[in-house]
Amino acid sequence: MSLIHSLVRGKRRPRVICVCGLVLISYFVHASGHAHDLTQSQAVAAIHPQESLVQLGRKLFLDTRLSRDGTISCDSCHQPERAFTDGKPRAEGIYGQLGTRNTPSLYNATYTDAKFWDGRRHNLTEQVLDPFINSREHGLANHTELLQRFQTAKDYAKPFQAAFKRSLTQSTTTDLAEALSAYINHLKPQPTRLERYLSGHGNTEFSAAEQQGLELFRGRAHCADCHHLSTHTAPLTDGDYHTRGIGLSQLSSRLAKLTKALAVKALPDRERAIGEDPDIATLGRFVVTLYPSDLGKFKTPSLYDVALTAPYMHDGSLATLEAAVDWELYYQGQESRQPIVLSQSERANLLAFLRALTTTPRTGPSS
Repeated sequence: MSLIHSLVRGKRRPRVICVCGLVLISYFVHASGHAHDLTQSQAVAAIHPQESLVQLGRKLFLDTRLSRDGTISCDSCHQPERAFTDGKPRAEGIYGQLGTRNTPSLYNATYTDAKFWDGRRHNLTEQVLDPFINSREHGLANHTELLQRFQTAKDYAKPFQAAFKRSLTQSTTTDLAEALSAYINHLKPQPTRLERYLSGHGNTEFSAAEQQGLELFRGRAHCADCHHLSTHTAPLTDGDYHTRGIGLSQLSSRLAKLTKALAVKALPDRERAIGEDPDIATLGRFVVTLYPSDLGKFKTPSLYDVALTAPYMHDGSLATLEAAVDWELYYQGQESRQPIVLSQSERANLLAFLRALTTTPRTGPSS
């Protein structure tokens, strides 16, 4: 993985006042994996408190010291050139261990409140510290160890002081969650061609094939049933949970035993099992709610940058966008109780539209 990442420009929050228009901030990463901001970045952070928080969050995001073996940082799995995914079927953590699910794009964090594939966290600040104590990801024993590692890293003293106006020894895990959340929220992508089109400012944005793909997406292909778009907005997710049959057939002989064992466990134990046991992870939202109707259901991801985030589905089992589209059309046809049959040219047009959802890379203080 490259040691130098291009920064991307994020939208300023309303309370942040831009100075001299867009400010470009650069940084470099030493081979140790630690981020070091340049003078310009520090100056901007000093002027804008929100910038200070984002800069601290970015430093945390890039820091491999916050993992058991010193090799894993958040951007090990969330790489900007891949729309903050990793290109692997399942995430890879400390000592080369494989996680239990596919890495979702961080751009999706903008569009739904519930986090993870199964929605087991209600917001970003609840979610961001979980990977640090996942035995297959960062592998720390608990949040206390995370805080100790943070507080003993003296290069955090100045950025923490800038963000929170307190000394490093007064930091809390809540502070870390707030900083990381600020950074991730800052990654909201620039408006896409679709958003410009819907706003009426990009009527020539789409080719004829892409336009026809959009009409199929909205209409006969039923894609918009789950990947919502309206006249003016396009979150491209309904924030809900659906089953697509991925992996459950392989568990059919053990399904009753697995679900019965889960039913007697407390929620924290079930949540821990999601990150450690691929079979449990395959059960989807059921592990969180224990409702039989949630068996095998996973959250609808937003489709922004979908062409960059292969492989697909919660377990990364579909290698290409073409395969994912075919699978979705089959199951969407089942849900609508009407098979969806597209010609080769219609399928090509739908794929052309999906590839048009790639966001514009940014060059400001985000990654």
